[in-house]
Amino acid sequence: MSDEILLKSTADGTRLALAGAGEWTALAANRLEKDIVATGRGAEDVTRVDIDMSGVKRLDTFGAWLLERLVRSWRDRGAVTQVTGLAPNFQTLIDEVHGAGQNEAPPPPRATLAAGGLSAIGRSVATAGGAFIAILDMLGALATTLLRVGAKPARFRFTSLIHHLDHVCWRAVPIILLITFLIGAIIAQQGIFHFRKFGADIYVVDMVGILVLREIGVLIVAIMVAGRSGSAYTAEIGSMKMREEVDALRTMGFDPVEVLILPRVLALIIAMPILTFIGSMAALYGGGLVCWLYGGIDPDIFLSRLKEAITLDHFKVGMIKAPFMALIIGIVASVAGLNVKGSAESLGMQTTASVVESIFLVIVVDGLFAIFFASIGM
Repeated sequence: MSDEILLKSTADGTRLALAGAGEWTALAANRLEKDIVATGRGAEDVTRVDIDMSGVKRLDTFGAWLLERLVRSWRDRGAVTQVTGLAPNFQTLIDEVHGAGQNEAPPPPRATLAAGGLSAIGRSVATAGGAFIAILDMLGALATTLLRVGAKPARFRFTSLIHHLDHVCWRAVPIILLITFLIGAIIAQQGIFHFRKFGADIYVVDMVGILVLREIGVLIVAIMVAGRSGSAYTAEIGSMKMREEVDALRTMGFDPVEVLILPRVLALIIAMPILTFIGSMAALYGGGLVCWLYGGIDPDIFLSRLKEAITLDHFKVGMIKAPFMALIIGIVASVAGLNVKGSAESLGMQTTASVVESIFLVIVVDGLFAIFFASIGM
């Protein structure tokens, strides 16, 4: 059986008769290849090829493809090729192989620069719209969960709240103190450097006090929290999503928003005003220290001028913004975490997107609050 010729050839002038036999399967691949190559030797004048497959007992995908390759090679030479004697149970496989590569999709039209730009803008708008809708969905889910937990306070996970409050608030104090202290010192130094040209050094105190309490203090703290805690939330929830722990919670009858997201968002809302207050005080201290050492403004004079320059409204403005910024950071981080797919690349992309979107939205909200408070005279 091993010496059986799987493809016999008989030449009759310009006509070539081929007869298949045996088993055309992958096990006989080497012999089939040799027999097929042998049929083409010395047959340059052939104009008609008849292939009789009645002697083939078994045929798999490999054999069907070899038959198709044989037919195509003779047709490419210009010979009229016909296959006969094929068993009916082999016909479906032969038809599938014959259709492979025959109807290739035409290449897409080459987009112009203008069309490509418009397409990119459209995709970006669609993506931004989808992200905005996801944030609104999460806001609604949080509100619903909060009402449900408020009706049954025993459901609330107080231990989880304290755990996350420790991470986002207490452990963040050192870095917040350091960064805000430096920011306050830099603002004061630059103010003194430029105001001194006009003999208006004392107005640096007004600038530092108003900027820190109204804008810089809460904004810097929000950016730090977005980069530190927001990214951590996304990574934690995303890792749970990758390990299917979120699906397991749903299977056990727990609401992931109630178990995972609500304690985290409430911890941020509580922590942000505290960190904003601490950061603002550190920035004022840094500004006062630079005014004393670099600008020659005595601390007593600094404090006296600070009392005249700022009012309680300035302090209120910064503190009112803090919970709203915390809510935005928590929601964006949670949505990004739930959007993580099953790969580490997806986790990295969503963590990056969480930080970028949080900082962008925090700055936008800060601008909206600035317009609002200016319109009501605060």
